[in-house]
This record gives sequence, structure tokens and C-alpha cells, in this order.
Amino acid sequence: MTFPADHAYTLGDFDFALPPELIAQHPAPERSGSRLLDGRRWPPGELIFRQLPALLAPGDLMVFNDTQVVKARLFGEKGTGGQVELLIERVLADGQVLAHMKVSKKPAPGARLHFAGGAAQGGFDAVLLARWPDARGPLFRLRLQGGAGETPWELMRRHGHLPLPPYIRREQAGGHDRHEAEDNERYQTIFAHTPGAVAAPTAALHFDEGVLAALSERGVQSAQVTLHVGAGTFQPVKTENIAEHHMHSEWYCIPPETLAAIARCRARGGRVLAIGTTTVRTLESWARTGLSSADTDIFITPGFDFRVVDLLVTNFHLPRSTLMMLVSAFAGYGHVMRLYRHAVAQRYRFFSYGDAMLLQRAAP
Repeated sequence: MTFPADHAYTLGDFDFALPPELIAQHPAPERSGSRLLDGRRWPPGELIFRQLPALLAPGDLMVFNDTQVVKARLFGEKGTGGQVELLIERVLADGQVLAHMKVSKKPAPGARLHFAGGAAQGGFDAVLLARWPDARGPLFRLRLQGGAGETPWELMRRHGHLPLPPYIRREQAGGHDRHEAEDNERYQTIFAHTPGAVAAPTAALHFDEGVLAALSERGVQSAQVTLHVGAGTFQPVKTENIAEHHMHSEWYCIPPETLAAIARCRARGGRVLAIGTTTVRTLESWARTGLSSADTDIFITPGFDFRVVDLLVTNFHLPRSTLMMLVSAFAGYGHVMRLYRHAVAQRYRFFSYGDAMLLQRAAP
């Protein structure tokens, strides 16, 4: 299906039928053993991910997101004994954090929450300071206080759990996921370097050292950016008029050496390959603002004018999601929807632990 250039896209335009059994609950046995759909043209190519280097050219530049997923999911209790769950969205100064809170009844400012038995028993406490960014905001500002004066990063490493996406559903044994050790390794890219994300940049999960070596041998250059993926990436679009949707804000940083690598790539006639939608959002945010480090709430929908990214490696995304809108904007709405119908028919695996696709930027 194609629409005229002035079509006003609605949420329903990005819907498709997805059998639930295609939602991957576990990673492929090998990172680079997942399937790769070469969607640069029709009909698409059917490959294995480790064949990606053969699709690129010497002089191309691969840009990946080096964010590291932190153990931001914390389970504790209120002073009354009621259960509480925090998902740390951002670490601030002075031991303060911004977090989502799941609890039967929201505690009042000043309340003290206890985790791992509380600070007196080797765990830590969290003092609720206020809602954020205002009194009706979706997040909560808390100060974490450990008995040994640990930072929030140290407390998360010691007591936290990896925050898997809500569509990965696992059986619990004694309150714990028996696959947690596997997730601690596989829901983390081999590029992970800068802690701060609550979700992985999943397109990069397919890369292993063998693929990187093959890319280097082919003459494909690499560079990195950082965008700390927030929990808002899983929030559904609630308005049929997508123009009314406001994206969550995420922090990004592009180092000077990456900007220099992009300039050299352009000078030699190479292509910029973004590994994942988070990398796309980072590079295109910089192209519009000129800021190499900032918060971004860029919302990419069909009609968007891409200025940096030529190629995109991405996983298969949720129906009616902002990520479906981004890839449709990048490679063309009709083409992407056709590729998704093909992927469903061919039983590709979807979402974070699923398979991948290579896309090319559509002509204006």
C-alpha cells in the first residue's frame, strides 16, 4: 500500500497482524546466527546475520550505540510492608535518581522505602523527595542511601535486576527468572561501555567478534555514539493522530572522533550505516541542532528529511509503535509494510531477541 505525499498518517496505518509466537522470548544460540532480511530492495534477500559484511562496501562507516544496560529494576517494600518496584530512569547528582514506581498506593514525599532489607541490614533505603518533573509527573525523584555510602550505580550493580522488555515473559521460580544469567550476558551488546540505559540497543545484539573482524577486513570503518535508552521506548502511542504524540526524552553524546569519522566517510563517498534506531535518533538529532551532547525527543515519522544515515540495521518492531514510524520514514512506508508482511509469513523472530533487517534510505 502506498499513500500520496501529503497523506496524514494515523496510528492505524502502522498496525499489522503479528502472531504472538513470533515474539522471541530468548536469544538465538549464537549472536550472529540470527536471520537477516536484506530489505534494501524487493524481493528481499534471506541471509544469516554473519553475512552482513558482504552487503557493505570498503569505506562505509558503521556507527553503533555504546550504551550499557544497567540493573535498574529494584524490588523493595514500604515502611508498612507493602511491596514496591522501582525502575531507575536516570541517575542525578548527590545520590538522587529519577524512577518509575510500581506500588499499590503511591507513598507521600518523605517516605522511606527499604531494599534488600534496608541500609541497616546491608541493603539500602530510598527516600521519596517528589514527583518529577512536576507534582503530576510520571517519574519520582528519590535519594538512595546505602549503609556503606555507595553510589546509585554501585547499589544497582549489587541489588538490581536487568529490566527486560514487557513483551519478554518468563516463568518465575522463587521470585527469580532462572534465565537471568543468560540475559545478563545476551541482553547486552559487546560494544556496551557507557552505563545508563534501561533497554538495550537491540540491533547491535547480533554482533560478535567474528562479524566485527570480517567488517574490518572488508574495509568498513566503525564509530560510536551514546544514547541512554529510557523506559519510554516501550510506552504505547495513545493518540490516533500521531502528530499529537510527544516522545520521551533521552540523553545522547557524539564524541568528536565520531563527527570526524562521518566527515571522512562523506569525503570518500562512503555510506553511513546506523546500527539501530537509537543511533539514527542520535545522528539526526545532531544534524538538526548542531549539539553533540544533549537531551533529544526527536520524533521521526514519514516525510522526515534524513541528513546523515544512509543504511540501517534494525530489528522487527512492535505494531503501532514509534519505531515502526521511524523505519517507515527511513525506507518508505509501502516498502516497509510489505517487508513486514513477508517477515511474518516467513516466520522471522520479532522484537529485542528477534532477527534483523538491513534497510536503505528511500529516495526523496
